[in-house]
Amino acid sequence: MGLFMVLLTLAGGISLSAQSSINGTFARKAGTFETSLLTFFTGALFMTVVVLFFGQGNIVRVFEVPKWQLFCAVLGVSFMFLTVFTVPKIGVAGANITAVTGQLLGSMIIDQYGLFGGKQVPVDTGRALGLLFMLFALYFIFRSQRRSIK
Repeated sequence: MGLFMVLLTLAGGISLSAQSSINGTFARKAGTFETSLLTFFTGALFMTVVVLFFGQGNIVRVFEVPKWQLFCAVLGVSFMFLTVFTVPKIGVAGANITAVTGQLLGSMIIDQYGLFGGKQVPVDTGRALGLLFMLFALYFIFRSQRRSIK
């Protein structure tokens, strides 16, 4: 099961790169806001069908969660919008490595303190080194990108 989950996540990352690239080129013609709207509108339609036919819960319970948890939708929209905005300017690799590095940094802070009701996982040497290597990767991605532009 572990390897299968890793492969599913890897496939998700590959599809996210393709989506980033397509959205970035689409935004050049249609606009960043318009591309973001189309992406979320299409996603909302798709998820409506999925929930109607395969939903396992009660959609009305959304109104019973603490109101601060609803902010997650704003965070998702922000991530996608910022990706659509940055990909045409810094490329798919630059945008994705920066996003993943930000995710790693943010998740390590969240884990360290067990924020948002999550499990507390202290930052150890391995995690700190992982972040350091991601920062090195970020440096080398943008360094080589700067050379190719000149």
